Amino acid sequence: MYVIACILLWKLNSKVVIFSGKIIGGGMIRYLKSGGLLIGRTIAVLLTMTLSTSLAAREGPVPMAGHQLCLQVWLTISLLNDALALAGQALLATEYTKRNYKQARMVLYRVLQIGGVTGTALAIILFFGFGSFSSLFTDDPAVLGIAKSGVWFVAISQPINAVAFVVDGLYYGVSDFAYAAYSMFFAGAISSAFLLVAAPEFGLGGVWAGLILFMSLRAVAGLWRLGSKGGPWNSILSETDLRDKM
Repeated sequence: MYVIACILLWKLNSKVVIFSGKIIGGGMIRYLKSGGLLIGRTIAVLLTMTLSTSLAAREGPVPMAGHQLCLQVWLTISLLNDALALAGQALLATEYTKRNYKQARMVLYRVLQIGGVTGTALAIILFFGFGSFSSLFTDDPAVLGIAKSGVWFVAISQPINAVAFVVDGLYYGVSDFAYAAYSMFFAGAISSAFLLVAAPEFGLGGVWAGLILFMSLRAVAGLWRLGSKGGPWNSILSETDLRDKM
């Protein structure tokens, strides 16, 4: 990882100045503010995921093993949508900085459409193939039984996860860092409260329901931001018409 990072920094430095003795005050302050918001956002995600793991662990070693198996498959497959998020972020940022809002809208709609289709396809694949995936991790029948009971959690959440991850990339493409952070704080707080109530009552079902709620709130918050045309989205979406969506 260090070697790859050094190579990337070296190549980037040949195109733009990233190592400079001059520090611009205003630019550095904006950088630190945006970085601080994203760090807070990451902490909110980690706290929610850590809480869910802690509550699952209280169910015992076998349920915990089954939960971790489900969670690993869930995260691995969900993160495939990060490729769409990164592509959408780069394309949207390019058009947004050029003030080419019509093309930016096209990128926005296409990325969301592709994300929805990808999430649905992954849901179908996981629903019918989860047994094969889970057997790669263990041959313990008790653990596999717990894991297979979570197939609905793993499969149904994929379209939701796809939208949530894609919207994350779109946030960054227009530097909507503040909303990305505060919406994550909100989603994490609501989901954590739900987990604390549902997990002791319903066990792993409550934990999985809490994680689906967490991803659903992230997706809804992102779609609401686009629909309300708040912040930088006002410039991109204010001239929307049906022809731009085609």
